[in-house]
Amino acid sequence: MSESPAFSVRLDNFEGPFDLLLSLIAKHRLDVTEVALSQVTDEFLAYLRAGGPDWDLGQVSEFLVVAATLLDLKAARLLPSAEVEDAEDIARFEARDLLFARLLQYRAYKLAAAHLGELERVAAQRHGRSVALEPRYAALVPEVLLGVDPHRFARIAATVLAPRPAPVVAVDHLHMPRVSVAEHAAVLRGRLATEGAATFRALTADCTHTLEVVARFLALLDLYREQLVAFDQLTALGELRVRWVGGSSDEPGPDDSRDAGA
Repeated sequence: MSESPAFSVRLDNFEGPFDLLLSLIAKHRLDVTEVALSQVTDEFLAYLRAGGPDWDLGQVSEFLVVAATLLDLKAARLLPSAEVEDAEDIARFEARDLLFARLLQYRAYKLAAAHLGELERVAAQRHGRSVALEPRYAALVPEVLLGVDPHRFARIAATVLAPRPAPVVAVDHLHMPRVSVAEHAAVLRGRLATEGAATFRALTADCTHTLEVVARFLALLDLYREQLVAFDQLTALGELRVRWVGGSSDEPGPDDSRDAGA
């Protein structure tokens, strides 16, 4: 079946294919306000009637989308172009730009569809080989071996059909044990009074989880508040060094009953 001729437009200021009209509008070589869209619509309806009852639904849908876009674009272009005074003026200009971008997007899809159609046309000219394989190549094909005997298949089936263990939902993360800040403060007092100074990394090296690290940090702040320790940090974000500046570790420490954790 032969393809129907492309839809052409005959206007006072333009005569040619409809796609060319869109291309000229997209390239700003033809002002959309100078295009009589009603005349274009009448010519398209006459084009459909001339084609008979078997008209292309895709072509009609395509024309409706493009015509609606051009109509919106023309309406936006006919708005007054005075100075922008309020948000409505800005919205109208943005709508005009969006409509023009939609027209460019439609043009890009048209070009992509044409390229894919050309690839399909070229591929349709290729035909697969229908002759049998030559004997010298048929002998090279190895014999198909499954490699699974009935006994191995039974073992595989037993493994697949074996009952799965019941799923277990861990709830350990829902409750964290309380960590005493006072106890860790006592540990720090003893270590710092004996060693004189240590880094925060060394003071928390024996912690088993994050809550203990937090508890020791809070304990150091309490010791600093009691003027028992001093901090040294030579560089920004560098190693934090803690020095003991208080008396003997046997002296009573601060009464802190706080706990770290939930």
